[in-house]
Amino acid sequence: MIRIDAMWLASAPVDMRAGADRLLAAVVEVFGAAQAHHGYLFANVRGTRVKLIVHDGLGIWCAARRLNQGRFQWPAAGSCTPVALTQQQFDALVLGLPWQRLEQMQRITRV
Repeated sequence: MIRIDAMWLASAPVDMRAGADRLLAAVVEVFGAAQAHHGYLFANVRGTRVKLIVHDGLGIWCAARRLNQGRFQWPAAGSCTPVALTQQQFDALVLGLPWQRLEQMQRITRV
């Protein structure tokens, strides 16, 4: 239904009370612009909630996910560089899995 060509992760925490307009302002501030068919992920300070904002070329979509247990694996808030995610990394991240280590988890090196 919604085409997403690229997924970006912002390391700085965001107030989860923010709606689509405030998140869009954060996208412009952090990434410089909201590109069509790009998704932008934000997390709260505790890492228990994420919000995804997508510009589909006509308007903005906003989705939220909350973990009942555990935390989302998120980069340190001090890093200012936005992180590009692959589809596999995004799928692992929204499940609360260690998405940064997907490549290492693909092979067994020790028995």
